[in-house]
Amino acid sequence: MATFGDIGLAAGINILSALVFLIAFAILRLQPFNDRVYFPKWYLKGLRESPTHSGAFVKKIVNLDWRSYIRFLNWVPDALKMPEPELIDHAGLDSAVYLRIYLLGLKIFVPMTLLAWAILVPVNWTNNTLEKSKVTNKLQYSDIDKLSISNVPFGSNRFWAHIVMAYAFTFWACYILRKEYATVTAMRLHFIASERRRPDQFTVLVKNVPLDPDESVSESVEHFFLVNHPDHYLTHQVVFNANKLAQLVKEKQKKQNWLDYYQIKYSRNQSKRLMTKTGFLGLCGEKVDAIDHHTAEIERLSKEIAEETKRVKNDPKSIMPAAFVSFKTRWAAAVCAQTQQSRNPTVWLTEWAPEPRDVYWDNLAIPYVSLSIRRLIVSVAFFFLTFFFMIPITIVQSLANIEDIEKTAPFLKPIIEVPFIKSFIQGFLPGIALKIFLIVLPTILMLMSKFEGFLSISSLERRSAMRYYIFNFVNVFLVSVIAGTALQQLKSFIHKSASTIPTTIGVAIPMKATFFITYIMVDGWAGVAGEILRLKPLIIFHLKNFFLVKTEKDREEAMDPGSIGFDTGEPQIQLYFLLGLVYAVVTPVLLPFILIFFALAYVVFRHQIINVYNQEYESAAAFWPDVHGRIISAMVFSQLILMGLMSTKGAARSTPFLITLPILTIYFHKFCKGRYEPAFIRYPLQEAMMKDTLERAREPNLNLKGYLHDAYIHPVFKYNEYDEDDLTHEKLEQETELVPTKRQSRRNTPVPSKISGGSSPSLPDVQENLQP
Repeated sequence: MATFGDIGLAAGINILSALVFLIAFAILRLQPFNDRVYFPKWYLKGLRESPTHSGAFVKKIVNLDWRSYIRFLNWVPDALKMPEPELIDHAGLDSAVYLRIYLLGLKIFVPMTLLAWAILVPVNWTNNTLEKSKVTNKLQYSDIDKLSISNVPFGSNRFWAHIVMAYAFTFWACYILRKEYATVTAMRLHFIASERRRPDQFTVLVKNVPLDPDESVSESVEHFFLVNHPDHYLTHQVVFNANKLAQLVKEKQKKQNWLDYYQIKYSRNQSKRLMTKTGFLGLCGEKVDAIDHHTAEIERLSKEIAEETKRVKNDPKSIMPAAFVSFKTRWAAAVCAQTQQSRNPTVWLTEWAPEPRDVYWDNLAIPYVSLSIRRLIVSVAFFFLTFFFMIPITIVQSLANIEDIEKTAPFLKPIIEVPFIKSFIQGFLPGIALKIFLIVLPTILMLMSKFEGFLSISSLERRSAMRYYIFNFVNVFLVSVIAGTALQQLKSFIHKSASTIPTTIGVAIPMKATFFITYIMVDGWAGVAGEILRLKPLIIFHLKNFFLVKTEKDREEAMDPGSIGFDTGEPQIQLYFLLGLVYAVVTPVLLPFILIFFALAYVVFRHQIINVYNQEYESAAAFWPDVHGRIISAMVFSQLILMGLMSTKGAARSTPFLITLPILTIYFHKFCKGRYEPAFIRYPLQEAMMKDTLERAREPNLNLKGYLHDAYIHPVFKYNEYDEDDLTHEKLEQETELVPTKRQSRRNTPVPSKISGGSSPSLPDVQENLQP
């Protein structure tokens, strides 16, 4: 079992690692040749010039100003200096609200920590229950466990202190959560009302367009919306299956990069032609001239791209039954996106279009009918992924118990018993081993989300975040507790009667806090400090800068600003919320470690958002209901855990008092869901009309159609600079009485389509059919 000394060693290692990372960052960021690595956001905005463009050669590489090294920690106050409204203008609402999650953790846990250490820690410490259990039940424990609820005697009245604190913590957390939900909701509505014009404000995504033998998809879409939205429809863009074309373009870009590399290398030394092999990764195959080979490959790909583009434009099978439909006003788009379009609820499905940079184009080519099957497959795959990951997690837990290692491998006992090595294994190794096992997980979960068919990057990240949280909850928390407890107390289980096993578990679960303390220090302290160093982007940038960059545009493309990574960052934060809420009453000694994480992460990520990250999209904090819901689920789980723990500690009389807590918490969640969540799902028509009215007053001659005509064209077509008029539907006759279609049906559409039924029968026909 980990002792104070083990935890102290782990804390020392992680604090030292964090300090090394932070000091290395503070020095590296001052060097001129690293400027694009640590301040890429300002370069992308065009507000910063490279210090390597002027001055002596040495000054272009090394900062010789000794005064800047004295102020090398100025990045901390600089990161905190920018006010939130300015931060929203600079980085967007998503980034600003993401930072508020860390502040939310501080707001919740600072008062909890003070109360728990002032009341619960003395209540737990001033007992000798674990000492007696060690003699009678051979129970393993450490000095840290004396600070937990496990040290309170069976059936003691001291448990009422824990019950009262559970109520106090719940009420405080609910108060802060409601206040924060109201604040974020107001920020979202204000941001939407004040943000500049964007294509997605006027556009809806229409899915499952019914196929009609008389019309193309484009004609069906135009006909349907001219009939059903005659005064508001503006234009539309059908969705093409251009995935193969996108792969060809990507391959051409790679070949172009290699050609640039060889040309630059040859320009430096023209005495010898450069050679390459045509086989796998240039390691095998025929040896040819590198420049000639890649030039020929680029010419071949250019021809294939031209042919594929022509095929996509002319082949009806390449047009998907979906379209981006734009309207003349935000109000009209809001009405269309939030209403049912047809009597058949499975066709003409509408939703708000993602902003153009948020669209995940590859998934637009997935047939709508296959989505349910895909999501079933992914659900089954995720279940097995979670299940099979339990095996390495259980192995990691065995590292936390020296006694188990010595019994399994007796020959290691002389080495393990060395004090430093013993402290290192128990206090540091389990946390770092678990961190290593989880490195590949986000990539796997993102691939699953893409396979499911979500159509925007933001929805992909939110889905991956949800699964990452479930995985952390099951494997990192539940399996760590259950597996660790079972392994450590196995001997006690065998020699005790079945009726005493629940009591032993109730005592042992709080004692796993030592493992989570080591995990928080590795992942939350050293991990966050390592994030600001950006070691991987630093190395990659300089490799690209040395080998591939020949123009300023190439240098900008070599920068890798990254983003906040909601799919990985938010589940990590939620795990700390879960640990804090579960152990606040049970083992309060864990809370200060969580506070350090929230404070350090807030400063680090605020700096990164201001200077580094370039967010790929803007969802106006659409993720906040997920954040709120996961914290609520952690609260309910912590209350159920406390209830079960109390039942094993002879405090069954407390059950009626504790069962009220999850009921109140769920009721609170329903209140917040009804009061605040609609602002994150629907766009108020009142807000849309106000924004439209203001825009008409300010820009009466706005050419909205020109603004929207190429907003939702597939990026590969823009890359190849093909004639966008061939890809964008331009034909629109607003004032005519007839809707031009191949069916030549009138505006009141007395002859509906055979397939879509999208054009409703005329009103006289309906009245005639209704008469008896």
